[in-house]
Amino acid sequence: MDNNKVLFISQEISPYLPDTPMSLQGRNLPQRIQEAGYEVRTFMPKYGCINERRNQLHEVIRLSGMNIVIDDNDHPLIIKVATLQPTRMQVYFIDNDDYFLRSGAKELETATSPDDNDERMMFYTRGVIETVRKLRWDPAVIQCTGWITALMPMYIRRMYDEDPAMAGTKIVFALREEAFDGELAQRFVEKLRMAGFTDDDMQALGIDTPVDYASLMRLAMTYADGIVQASENVDPQLIEFAKATGKPFLPYVADEAAMADGCISFYNTL
Repeated sequence: MDNNKVLFISQEISPYLPDTPMSLQGRNLPQRIQEAGYEVRTFMPKYGCINERRNQLHEVIRLSGMNIVIDDNDHPLIIKVATLQPTRMQVYFIDNDDYFLRSGAKELETATSPDDNDERMMFYTRGVIETVRKLRWDPAVIQCTGWITALMPMYIRRMYDEDPAMAGTKIVFALREEAFDGELAQRFVEKLRMAGFTDDDMQALGIDTPVDYASLMRLAMTYADGIVQASENVDPQLIEFAKATGKPFLPYVADEAAMADGCISFYNTL
């Protein structure tokens, strides 16, 4: 890769959240990629349970202040940053009072207010892209992990397809087993239409049917350039769909070091 910048967009990252397979991978994989000589930055939502003082988060004023419109409502974008030791990897946090609580939350907002998850996903996606554009940091590869990142491939390929910053970027979607129950809000597709997407853009969601976890994963894989199986117990039907796309597919590897090596080789094949 002539451009060695890799952007990780994650749902959870340790130690900002309790250790889980997803949050540990959200920390360890980017760190291993950075240690291999790549320039890495990571993003995650600024959930209300994250202790800003203990984790030394601070707001980046020059990046904050933009309003993101969702369903005809303005939502201010607040960007915070912390440095993950000992690798000094920068972690950016997407924040907003409407979707993420100020403090004191014991559970993630994705679980306590699931009716907002459709808009929370839209806000997080737009917030990451707009922040990367303001940073003038053009990644060669974007790796998305977790269902909250599933809109990212479609946004980049349909809303930002003519943006020079994203023109040569390859998008990798990491399939994991952590799903949400039930379905997203009934007006989700309508809100995406209001954002500028067509029914053709959203075919993988199933326009006339409720949007569940599986349809969201299919949408992400439809627009990704490559697909990684990032955990062992992914729904076999989703693995079958991934392979049926004909896109490069990296099978699951349990060993973290081997997974990092595999991802680096995978990025270069793209």
